[in-house]
Amino acid sequence: MAELATIARPYANASFDLAKRENSLDQWSRMLETLDGVTQNPTVKVFLDSPDLPASAKAYRLAELCGDELDDRGKKFLQALADHDRLPLIVEIREQFEQLRAEEERSLDVEVVSAFALSEAQSQQLAQALNTKFAKDITIATRVDKGLIGGAIVRAGDVVIDGSIRGKLNKLAETLTA
Repeated sequence: MAELATIARPYANASFDLAKRENSLDQWSRMLETLDGVTQNPTVKVFLDSPDLPASAKAYRLAELCGDELDDRGKKFLQALADHDRLPLIVEIREQFEQLRAEEERSLDVEVVSAFALSEAQSQQLAQALNTKFAKDITIATRVDKGLIGGAIVRAGDVVIDGSIRGKLNKLAETLTA
């Protein structure tokens, strides 16, 4: 949803700039994570989608649900979102904030989905190769998917490297049917 990303970008940038200026990136990450988590609750989703309450009341109730996890700046940010009917953008704002933070901290979270569990040596070797390619500190999360048959899929930011046997078979099938 490019439109949501575009609308959320100024809010993500503003919260990131404030957090960076105040040296509180960790705190803002936690606040946005809490808001994201609370808004994912099915009951809260119904509440937020209700046309019966004004956005300011929704923001107030959301802040109450978050409790001490939101400081005054977080509550003001939440109210600013409500004032502009942007409460549904919290998930997208958090994602963009975390991307900005990763760029700032020169780090990259990488997901590796492989047919078999990676050894520690393989993980380290992959991390070193990706560190060289992206010039960032790499954090690898691994997951096993036996359906890949062999090989792996690497997701690093918006880069996806599909080295799985299943992926290669799918490409071959597309070539043969085209």
